[in-house]
Amino acid sequence: MIKNCLSKPYHTKLWRAIYEYGLIEPGDRILIGLSGGKDSMFLTYALSTLQSYSDIPFEVEAVTVDIGFPDPLDIDRLKEACAAMGVNHHLVSTKIAQVIEERRGRTNPCAVCSYFRRAAMNRFASEHGFTKVALAHHEDDAIETFVMNILYAGKLCTLPWKTRLTRTGITVIRPMMYLTEKDVIKAVKRAGMEAVPSCCPHSSGTMRARVKRLVLELVRENKMVRANLVASMRSRNDVELWPPIGRHNRQNLC
Repeated sequence: MIKNCLSKPYHTKLWRAIYEYGLIEPGDRILIGLSGGKDSMFLTYALSTLQSYSDIPFEVEAVTVDIGFPDPLDIDRLKEACAAMGVNHHLVSTKIAQVIEERRGRTNPCAVCSYFRRAAMNRFASEHGFTKVALAHHEDDAIETFVMNILYAGKLCTLPWKTRLTRTGITVIRPMMYLTEKDVIKAVKRAGMEAVPSCCPHSSGTMRARVKRLVLELVRENKMVRANLVASMRSRNDVELWPPIGRHNRQNLC
């Protein structure tokens, strides 16, 4: 039994994100990406709770993209959880696991999975009349993405709050990024929700897992590391970066 106990701090942070970034508008049909993990379970619970009393009229449904790993996903548990929250649940079956296996050793499996999973989700949303897709990324995910982009891609960017996809007309939103992973863990426990175990065989040795451990280690040494990383993700006037290497710069190097 899922309890209705979304406390005031959670309401405040979720509504702050919604209003600051215009994440939800009247008449929106929102499709939540529900993997079964604690984050997406909480997002489904949170949006269904907000929708029940909000002055902004919007609809919420959920979709699970089955990657096709050998260990089957417990779809029945997901459907039962959605039914308890009064949320319609959809299932999209794919062969993404086969694509990952074919590219094994040549490409980061998480990047391949994420790309095709999002494509399947966005296509389903577009074909079924949804205006927005909601993803369950929180502040920790944004920090880890920020560090990963610097270390592995040489880019200074992180997860956006809102992205308009011109090809499908769908807008992707992330309403949970004012919440930390600890916030989500507490809320899930308080509500009596149970996450569905991941069937991904690659989850423990990924780049994200390594960066997560690195950030945790640095935060243990200095508690300001986390706040500084969050501050660094904001657009600011005091950013000092090298100029791009253009023709003039290359001439000076010779």
